[in-house]
Amino acid sequence: MDSFIKTPQQQKMIEEIRSLQQSFEQREPELDAIGSFPRQNINDLKKIGYHTLTLPAEYGGQGFGLYEYILAQEAISQASGSTGLAIGWHTGIVLEFAENRHWQPEPAHWLMDAIKEGALINTAATESNAGSPTRGALPKTTALRDGDDFIVNGEKINTSMAPALDYIFVTAADEQDEMLTLVIPKSAAGVSIEQSWDMLAMRGTASQTLVLENVRIPASYVLKTAAAKAPAKGWLLHIPACYIGIGAAARNYALGFAASYIPASLGKPISETPSIQSLIGEMELELATARHLLYGTVERYEHAKDKAAMQGALDATKIAVTQAAIGVVDKAMKIVGSRALSESSPMHRYYLNVRAGLYNPPMEDMVKAQLAQKALAAFPQTDKE
Repeated sequence: MDSFIKTPQQQKMIEEIRSLQQSFEQREPELDAIGSFPRQNINDLKKIGYHTLTLPAEYGGQGFGLYEYILAQEAISQASGSTGLAIGWHTGIVLEFAENRHWQPEPAHWLMDAIKEGALINTAATESNAGSPTRGALPKTTALRDGDDFIVNGEKINTSMAPALDYIFVTAADEQDEMLTLVIPKSAAGVSIEQSWDMLAMRGTASQTLVLENVRIPASYVLKTAAAKAPAKGWLLHIPACYIGIGAAARNYALGFAASYIPASLGKPISETPSIQSLIGEMELELATARHLLYGTVERYEHAKDKAAMQGALDATKIAVTQAAIGVVDKAMKIVGSRALSESSPMHRYYLNVRAGLYNPPMEDMVKAQLAQKALAAFPQTDKE
């Protein structure tokens, strides 16, 4: 990772995160429990100002861009994948606003001030049995006008970082079936969190169910309409950054194990055997290739004049890097052997957590279908007689 750090500002930021990594790693076993959440990790990140990393400078933030954000997300996730993925939604959503300024001015202004003071945000879009919003599903959550207010009812699943959120961006349909994104204060009457997150992987993200029962908010809390879309979502590269961070953690553990484990029948560390060295070499190759793809895509995105044209590359990068991370963890498991499945070993956690990347957007089947259609478009079919 160090070879991708380019500036003193980036180096300082990574050093601050690394000062927290040991504490994050020590707390990781606590996140195996259902209902767990790395609250202390989030608080530690806020103490170094991480919640303002991508906040525009004119609002008092650090104003860092995509490259710094991805570097930071990988470093956090190497110590705690759940922490990295959870805080990544907040920092990424702020970055999307910083790039596009696509929110309504009034809520944007007070939200930026609230974030500067420590507020955390995330979007709640997914609904049970309604299909994925990334596949075009319309929300069943409703926002009905009542004078100068909206009355909001519905449920949203997979609301990551639910215990620490201050404001939640909720997608809802109005009376005309137009989709709105509304700012819902978690403290508002009628807002509750249902403890439904029982996944084996990424338990610490606390991606619980948000329940909204006749929640009344001012009409000025409409953050954006369906038409206010960002041309591309470069910030979603925080997802593969998280999983390649987990892969790097598994690699480090496997290397330490291989260098220190001396079976009585061998009389020397297993790192000296050709089979283990071959696995290590494969891990190094896969990790290096994935990082070059990830950070190369980030640089291309930052310099692109037409960011919408980058969406295909962004999606492909997510899939390729996540698959590479899974491959690295699987090879690390082989190096460690049966001990990798021990509850006392962090390897079982890496093994489970890295697979959660398969279910974060964009979905692999959609990306492959889009790639296939684009490739086939260059070869028009001829009529068969």
